[in-house]
Amino acid sequence: MTIDWAHWLPMAFMAVMGLCMLIYVILDGYDLGVGMLLPLVPDDDKDIMVSSIGPFWDANETWLVLGVGVLLVAFPRAHGVVLSALYLPTLAMLVGLVLRGVSFDFRVKARDEHKARWNQLFFAGSLVTSIAQGWMLGSYVLGFDHSAWGLLFSAVIALTLPAVYILLACGWLIMKTEGSLQARAAVWARRALWPMALSLALISVATPLVSRSVFDKWFTMPEFFLLLPIPIACLLGFWAIHHVVTRPGIIAAGYGWTAFVATAGIVVLAFFGLAYSIYPYIVIDRMTLWEAAASVEALGFMGVGVAVVLPVIIAYTIFMYYVFHGKASALRYGL
Repeated sequence: MTIDWAHWLPMAFMAVMGLCMLIYVILDGYDLGVGMLLPLVPDDDKDIMVSSIGPFWDANETWLVLGVGVLLVAFPRAHGVVLSALYLPTLAMLVGLVLRGVSFDFRVKARDEHKARWNQLFFAGSLVTSIAQGWMLGSYVLGFDHSAWGLLFSAVIALTLPAVYILLACGWLIMKTEGSLQARAAVWARRALWPMALSLALISVATPLVSRSVFDKWFTMPEFFLLLPIPIACLLGFWAIHHVVTRPGIIAAGYGWTAFVATAGIVVLAFFGLAYSIYPYIVIDRMTLWEAAASVEALGFMGVGVAVVLPVIIAYTIFMYYVFHGKASALRYGL
């Protein structure tokens, strides 16, 4: 039996791109959230918060670069459609990422009178990046609908998606910090829980309304009952987060990490729900992944590189998080 490479290679690259984007949302999501929470604490706590993401934040963005790179080289037709429709929010995201990178490095080297300004720019970069990504997600879900309702929906998602990152950040800070900062993170998590739920609910409702094929995938029998565990598991995840962040005893007993795990679990479930909804399209109801894919020869050549690079990045990520596990402490530079 011969392998139909024209069928399986695009699917493999779609899986790689999806994995990259999923890991990016979880890993860079929490450090974007930490940046957005920075203005809410005094300077000493700011240093601890930055220290908690210091070893990770730059490497976390590698997953975005890899995911967009796969989109560019493996699905060039979709890359043109997606980035043309999302040119302005993509530009805003890049500006935000540049602001984050510059301010992160300069805040630790600036004189005391300038440090507050770099902190503000780190917050601004994190917020702009998060809002831009929210707009991109909202626009993508609606198939790049530029009507008034489409723009309103994208704006609502742009304003609520940062709550997902903030909730991830709260779970991260509960794991990585102690004392008053840890207690504040639990309070912030309670406040971010409902905007995150609103964001996921809007996307879940809008996707089947926009596409008849998506509606049929979710609301016909027996698919409806087979897929019912996904929203039920999400509700259980929200209950678990609320249960942890409203009970200081659970956090004090060392189980605060469950808030982060539950939030990441909800993100994973939402991601797979969206992936199931849009498959086999890479642009909803407009372009399948096979129509968007590069030639088999090009995909085969690039597949060799991905097969080498992807395991290395995964191994490095695991090693990095293992080395720098444990509680964060105040920043220290020099001897």
